[in-house]
Amino acid sequence: MNVNPAKRHKARRYAVQALYHWQMTDDSAQDVIDYMMPDVNQNKTDLEYFDELVHKVIAQRETIDEALVPHLDRDLASVDPVERAILRLATYELQSHPEIPYRVVINEAIEQCKTFGAEEGHKYVNGVMDKAAAVIREVEFTSHNANRD
Repeated sequence: MNVNPAKRHKARRYAVQALYHWQMTDDSAQDVIDYMMPDVNQNKTDLEYFDELVHKVIAQRETIDEALVPHLDRDLASVDPVERAILRLATYELQSHPEIPYRVVINEAIEQCKTFGAEEGHKYVNGVMDKAAAVIREVEFTSHNANRD
């Protein structure tokens, strides 16, 4: 499988917007995607990955939230909706895409937050995802951090 990082980045970017929309409307995954498609640059986006992210994050919300909640300092419902969408997407990637290094997942989440989130939101997302990665990707996380010493 040939993965284009720039197209994956765009897929995540659009997925964050779609997940935000879903959180605000509770529309179905397909309705959210249909709503987003006129704004998606289809030539520069991994459309299959975009579709997967939106469908799977929505379908697996309970499992994702269970993995995410222990790392939050507040109730998930009180987390900024943009940051919540980003945290859910990144947690899904940590859980379902072990081929993507956890640092890439976290960096992508930080970049999405800098683009769409509150001014200091990326710091919060970084802290939460760092804690989540330490649990979800324990072996990779421990190995990476052991090599840094």
